[in-house]
Amino acid sequence: MNRLTTALGRLRLASPVCVGSGTFGREYFDLFPQDVLGMYVSKTITLEPRAGNPPPRLYETEAGLLNAIGLQNPGLEIFAAQDLPALREHLRIPLCVSFSGGSQDEFRRILERLELEDGIAAYEVNVSCPNVEREGLAFGADPEVVYSLTARLAGLTRRELIVKLSPNVTDIAAIAQAAEAGGASSISLINTLYGMAIDWRTGRSRISRPICGYSGTGIKPVALALVYKAAQAVSIPVLAMGGIHTWQDALEFFYAGASAVAVGTAFYSDPLAAVRIHAGLHDFLQERDLSLSDIIGTLS
Repeated sequence: MNRLTTALGRLRLASPVCVGSGTFGREYFDLFPQDVLGMYVSKTITLEPRAGNPPPRLYETEAGLLNAIGLQNPGLEIFAAQDLPALREHLRIPLCVSFSGGSQDEFRRILERLELEDGIAAYEVNVSCPNVEREGLAFGADPEVVYSLTARLAGLTRRELIVKLSPNVTDIAAIAQAAEAGGASSISLINTLYGMAIDWRTGRSRISRPICGYSGTGIKPVALALVYKAAQAVSIPVLAMGGIHTWQDALEFFYAGASAVAVGTAFYSDPLAAVRIHAGLHDFLQERDLSLSDIIGTLS
């Protein structure tokens, strides 16, 4: 009996522990077996190659990590020609390809190109990037845009369609409902919060781009609240992320309504974080003779 079986929309997962986009390289599988994870999420790709931001791009804060990587990636065609075949050959668990664009047409072109490729079980649509059609406002900040984009993409695929929501919005519930109405079969949240760090001795930013992404332990209370709000607002499954370092952290997100969790920043300090989380969840459920489905969304 697998007590940890769960589902994200069309996709059934043998483990509820996944990885955050851009935080987990294939070399980690030299350290532990793949079946610890339910799904592998690729680094976010874009239509054209991106070099990313200049260094320094990472800074460890008192309670978390700042990053200004800038979506560095080889671009769609190189990913399809080089990275995707390597992933297909190596992976024995479902592959989710994360992607983003600067316009709805870019999102469409990426998805249509990926639909020609085998070995992809799911897409993560990252709507946190600036929308060039709306004067730089992030796609994920506007329910109407989220609905329109999701509806456009949902009609192009039968694969699992996960819309990744930004926490930097006024009403996460409205955004989640827009994604569901548009045809998303699941949602993921939270992406990074805004953050910055300043060197008090010099008055300079400690990272190349002063306002950047904040992840790690310090954001967990915010992530929990937003996951709970989103899960209450929709009927589709939620993939939760944000400050998950231990199996107890993961358990809190399941109570809040998540069907699966993604680990990210934790890998920087503990490459075996996913192993420990998976084992802890298994032992907790076995001791109480429960399955994961018995506790999802049962916050009281």
